[in-house]
Amino acid sequence: MTAAFPNNRIIHVSDADDERLAAYRSIKEKDLVGREGLFIAEGKSVLNVALRSDRFEILSLLILENRLAGLEQQLALCPPELPVYVVPSAVMDQVAGFHVHRGILAVGRQAQVLNHTQLIAGLNQEALVVVLCGLTNHDNVGSIFRNAAAFAADAVLMDQMCCDPLYRKAIRVSVGASLKTPYARGGTIDEIIAELVKAGFEILALSPSGQMNIHDVKPVKRRALLLGTEGQGLPAHILNQLQSARIPMAEDFDSLNVATASGIALSRCSRFS
Repeated sequence: MTAAFPNNRIIHVSDADDERLAAYRSIKEKDLVGREGLFIAEGKSVLNVALRSDRFEILSLLILENRLAGLEQQLALCPPELPVYVVPSAVMDQVAGFHVHRGILAVGRQAQVLNHTQLIAGLNQEALVVVLCGLTNHDNVGSIFRNAAAFAADAVLMDQMCCDPLYRKAIRVSVGASLKTPYARGGTIDEIIAELVKAGFEILALSPSGQMNIHDVKPVKRRALLLGTEGQGLPAHILNQLQSARIPMAEDFDSLNVATASGIALSRCSRFS
């Protein structure tokens, strides 16, 4: 089963307490984000994205014995010295703290960190970006990154209140899109808006009380879609200073999941519309 791989790469481990697996231990209860820029990635699809990104470095893999044979293409992208720890199912479950159905885990590190100014400066003259204000739900953030990748958004900008898109759950929900779509996180929403305006972006704030129908939005060269939290939405002073748009829906129901709203808005404003 391991003949197709370099001998020094495959390391069979039978003890869940082996220190080489420390980074993977009890990942259900803890997250590596914030610890020297490390993160946990799950599944083959996410691994495919991570291995092709120049912004992230995979440090090791933890693979179920019965999943190794299907990873020839992925391991071919890895440097020869990258350790691949291969374990039986019982060890995987004991190390991770829950049953990992995908059978594929990786520890990675963010190699390139951009701030908002650097990211905006590197965008093309025609660009579509998503701006998140105060989003702390990992599922929503992951889903928004997935939508951003699907509709070829050029970047996601997040204020300092947003959760880190490298949380394990956010990466998993995004299907690796948070490792694919460039992003910057930090600063206040007012600072981000000021930078976008200075860079010539037309900002559209999404709100159920928006001034115009999202379907009436005209295409522009540089567009930023601004999304706030569910419930509270965007701050009043932001809505007062920016053009806003609403997604039409049933009159007796005015609530829409923010990730769903992002998909509708991105579909309308992307180059595919």
